[in-house]
Amino acid sequence: MRVAKPRPALVNPALLRRFRLKNPMFVTETGIAKIWRVTRANGDQAALKVYHQGRMGNETHGVAFLRHLNGTGAAMIYDEAPGIILSEWLSGPHLGDLTRSGQDAVAAHHLVDVARRLHGAPGMSPKGLPLVSDWLDALFQLKFAPDCPAPLKIDMLKCQSIARTLLSAPRDTCVLHGDLHHDNIRGTSRGYCAFDAKGVVGDKAYELANGFRNPKGAAAIQRDPQRIVFLAQTWASAFGVAEDHLRAWAAVKCALSIAWRSKGHLRDDLESDLLSLLLKDV
Repeated sequence: MRVAKPRPALVNPALLRRFRLKNPMFVTETGIAKIWRVTRANGDQAALKVYHQGRMGNETHGVAFLRHLNGTGAAMIYDEAPGIILSEWLSGPHLGDLTRSGQDAVAAHHLVDVARRLHGAPGMSPKGLPLVSDWLDALFQLKFAPDCPAPLKIDMLKCQSIARTLLSAPRDTCVLHGDLHHDNIRGTSRGYCAFDAKGVVGDKAYELANGFRNPKGAAAIQRDPQRIVFLAQTWASAFGVAEDHLRAWAAVKCALSIAWRSKGHLRDDLESDLLSLLLKDV
């Protein structure tokens, strides 16, 4: 019996007329949106992102952040409507592809270059933006299941303590991309550019923290202790933050991701070993 393949999602013709688009090609569907590659009236390619139920969720402020950057190290936002974004089509490969092909050190230099370009643009007003400190409530309020492995519980409690220390003595607070990592960066004719920002206010060092646990499909590389040291040294120097400060945020970000995945009640997690490595010497 032949199983019919699911048909690609069709874009609403009214949206094509609204934004003066043609030739829609369905690309993918994520947990929050459907994305089409389209052609603008001037012939340029663009990405049309239509959010489920018209809700941008935690990308609402990220769109404002990207619009503010106006293409500096990031995808251009051409137009938007409630629950819809028309942005620059980033035609090149993901930066994560370099790591997955054995060029992790090269990818690391490109990533911090993108971060420097993002933060080299005129600063955006933080008014009305979410705070990293609020995100960390998920870590502080985490509960542990009776069968949660003792080493993981100890590491998570340690990260709670580290996070409180970091928040008690903020260093360089600014508006951040908020989810900067290898697979949220793609190549373009003007260099690598970031996309899918969150737009959040926090410590500058948090911007690079998620890079330690990325990209996907490179678990063994992420868990190489020498890689952790290399990233901390390279990124701290290039981005103008203290190495120990960056490593602390890297561990806290890993713990925060574990807390989010647990939905508030932690039993175990596949990144428990990575968290342990990130906490070494912190």
